[in-house]
Amino acid sequence: MRCINSRGLRFKLVAGLGIALLMPALAMAAGTSQGLATQTTLTAQTRDLAGHTKATLAVAVTGEDGLPVTGAVTIRDNDKPLAGVALSADGQATATLDLTAGKHALSAVYAGDATHQVSTSKAASVSALDSTPSPSFTVSVAPTSITLTPGQSGDVTVTVTPKNNASLTTPMFVGISCNPPSDEFTCTANPASVEILSTTPTSCPTGSAASLCPPTSTMVLQTYTATSSRLQQTPKSSPIAWAFLLPGVLGLGGLAWGARRKRWLSRLSLIAMVGLVTMLGTTACNPRYGYLNHSPLPGTATPAGTYTVSVNGVYGNSATSLSSNTSFTLTVK
Repeated sequence: MRCINSRGLRFKLVAGLGIALLMPALAMAAGTSQGLATQTTLTAQTRDLAGHTKATLAVAVTGEDGLPVTGAVTIRDNDKPLAGVALSADGQATATLDLTAGKHALSAVYAGDATHQVSTSKAASVSALDSTPSPSFTVSVAPTSITLTPGQSGDVTVTVTPKNNASLTTPMFVGISCNPPSDEFTCTANPASVEILSTTPTSCPTGSAASLCPPTSTMVLQTYTATSSRLQQTPKSSPIAWAFLLPGVLGLGGLAWGARRKRWLSRLSLIAMVGLVTMLGTTACNPRYGYLNHSPLPGTATPAGTYTVSVNGVYGNSATSLSSNTSFTLTVK
């Protein structure tokens, strides 16, 4: 008969029990280190407007703890990014997009953050119509999200894709602008206007020349640090300057009155007027002088957070007014 060491058996039982109790804790710690799982939902509503289809999307993102999350969301059509939006404090966002004719599968992709994992919504199938043969266009951006630190600058590319442009008889000039939600950073389109011709293609094959691609514009973003400064563009008038200018103006008035009687006074008043204009152009009464020479205004750092930046394309003449818009997200860390 074989003897059983009770002390060794007891040790194995205790060790096994300890490992069994430790595994859930290790699994929980691993899940915490990777971030909380998230769930993203998307709903889409479409409407026809002037022969085109617009989609209004509502996005919501929650963590596995049931609490809303914040950050950036990318709207995709199949695998193509269309726009970027920032979630509000309650984990929600809305976006309105122009859709090309045909079927679309729209989804929202949450980018995640230091404490939350990436997640993707179920695709929403929508159909878009294009019942008008009139020339039009859509705007898109790439990338749909950009991350900067205070003081950094970055850019995204805005593409203006023509629609039904073969019937154009004159070029269509589309103005590009952006609408930052905060005055703590700026965005500028370069160029601010692009041209669509009747021969402008709607796609850009790989390796093709710029003339064979839809026109683009670069949207440049600039954030600020606490030591950044903006030049003062509207300086206050100087009392000392007015102390010299006001008597001069009154004197010129007297010279002009006296010029009716004597020809030499007319010449003198002309010389004095030229001198006054020259002085105004080179002193603090000139706005450009104040812009270039006044001391900078104190700056504030761009606050950390995620912002939705709207991008607009507008074309208008006496008979037609067209517009298209999209958005991208700026994350400041």
